Amino acid sequence: MNTKYLVYAALMTAIIAVMGLVPAIPLPFIPVPIVLQNVGVFLAGIILGRKYGVLSVIVFLLLVMAGAPLLSGGRGGFGVFLGPSAGYLIMYIIVAFLIGWARDRHYDKLNFGRTLAIIVIYGVILLDAVGGIVMALIIHMPIDKALLLSLTFIPGDLIKAVVASLIAVALYRNPVTARIMRQLSA
Repeated sequence: MNTKYLVYAALMTAIIAVMGLVPAIPLPFIPVPIVLQNVGVFLAGIILGRKYGVLSVIVFLLLVMAGAPLLSGGRGGFGVFLGPSAGYLIMYIIVAFLIGWARDRHYDKLNFGRTLAIIVIYGVILLDAVGGIVMALIIHMPIDKALLLSLTFIPGDLIKAVVASLIAVALYRNPVTARIMRQLSA
């Protein structure tokens, strides 16, 4: 591991943490709020690739587990990994890996459309589906009802995916950041 790349991973961890300062939007019909932090997870995978993107998300979640109030609303501690949001939080690691894996495989062909497709498939659909299933198991709700309720996240998550894709494409087009991102996918 190169020290420079570890710094990039640490910066992405900080970006995800700062996104937690944006207050969560609670929904009256589902115990999981709308948060901005999944944009940071999307960016971790699409900018840093599978190795360093996952590392940044793991460090973030370890800080949360240790009690740092980094989740939206100032939540933190081991208890959040036992509550309704647990599936979404654990999926952050898998989402960052899958987005990073697809990015690393197709780096030379990435454009806005492909980047958006990667983030929507792995970041929006998979995150909301698995997170909803785990939430259903934790709060003893029928899985089909939980998946139906999870659909409320889709419009906002699609907007987040577009924003993450626009940021990533802007970085792909910058010669300096493009060179760094290419090295991260090696």
